[in-house]
Amino acid sequence: MSLIALGINHRTAPVDIRERVAFPPERMPEALRELTALPMVQEGAILSTCNRTEIYCHLDQTGHQQLLDWLSAYHRLGRDQLQPYVYVHPDLEAVKHLLRVSSGLDSMVLGEPQILGQLKDAFQAASEAGTVSHLLNRLFQHTFSVAKQIRTDTAIGASPVSVAFAAVRLARQIYGDLGETTALLIGAGETIELAARHLHEQQLGRMIIANRTVERAHALASQFNGYAIALDEIPAHLAEADIIIASTASQTPVLRRDTIKTALKARKHKPVFMVDIAVPRDIEPEVGKLEDVYLYTIDDLQQVIQEGLKSRREAAHQAEEIIEVQASHFYGWLRSLDAVQTIRACRDRADASRREVLDKALAQLRQGREPEAVLEFLAHTLTNKLLHAPSANLRQAGYDGRAELIEAARELFGLDESGK
Repeated sequence: MSLIALGINHRTAPVDIRERVAFPPERMPEALRELTALPMVQEGAILSTCNRTEIYCHLDQTGHQQLLDWLSAYHRLGRDQLQPYVYVHPDLEAVKHLLRVSSGLDSMVLGEPQILGQLKDAFQAASEAGTVSHLLNRLFQHTFSVAKQIRTDTAIGASPVSVAFAAVRLARQIYGDLGETTALLIGAGETIELAARHLHEQQLGRMIIANRTVERAHALASQFNGYAIALDEIPAHLAEADIIIASTASQTPVLRRDTIKTALKARKHKPVFMVDIAVPRDIEPEVGKLEDVYLYTIDDLQQVIQEGLKSRREAAHQAEEIIEVQASHFYGWLRSLDAVQTIRACRDRADASRREVLDKALAQLRQGREPEAVLEFLAHTLTNKLLHAPSANLRQAGYDGRAELIEAARELFGLDESGK
């Protein structure tokens, strides 16, 4: 019996390979059933994101080569096309790897929390497909518990490490509760989408998204209960905005000093927090000289990000210590399963001996033999039966010079050097 984690990620494989090895959600049930139909696979789960595809399996024998063959064939790739990018973690290392993945320690952005939700989705898909049972169920539940412990006991996710996160963190420092604020996001690319997501998670009061293509702005705004406008409509809404985050591909400034000055007057000089993430800049530098404007550029945010990365790296060391301990605990439980069959066989043999001797003792009682004599017979006979095989094997071990077996017997039966 063994555990295997096999896969590729952003560190080992280029994006074109990751794209070809991804599992679309609609095909996941079929893929899971195919995976667990392999002769050596007892249980299986698949994690598939934009940055990684990983297979977690409980095998009844070592078989990662067969898993690689299946993964290659499923995605119609030659084995030699995929093998250079694949990593394999067996047994204890598989447990540690899953714990590191769930905690964001193996992510492109250290400590990012989205991967835990993706792992929970992967586990749910495998549960619904009926491809996880006792062992993987216990592993994933343990993983979720450890990930929660790491989030609680360390600062792995507390500090900003992306431009969007840093911008929203600064906005919170200025306004505190964002529930009564309005944000104007200019652009509709990845950074603006991340900023919108972070603001939404912070219970932002109102969101306006402006973009050259209104359809794109509307598609993004609809995800966060926002309002979409075109770029030429920005002046009409500037006075509403407490937070402005700009990230477009424009070669000239989208917001100029005079436009902002007019909006500030309409706001009665209520402060505005502005972040210009674009290169070239979207906001004229002169805007930063206006009173009641807090203007940050991407260079200003880099210091915040570097401090956040340092904090997360320190937290990652704490997280690794937790993972070492928790992986050992789980793997100890896993190793204990190897003894279960032997324990069951010992108990079955002992119970058979008990029934046999008890039947004879009851027969003697029915024949009128004294109870004390019957009890003596039962105790003596049962003891002999239970110890006969161990005693014979230990005598043979002594004859053969197998001192390690005799020492193991002392430990097994809890005997000290005197034999007591």
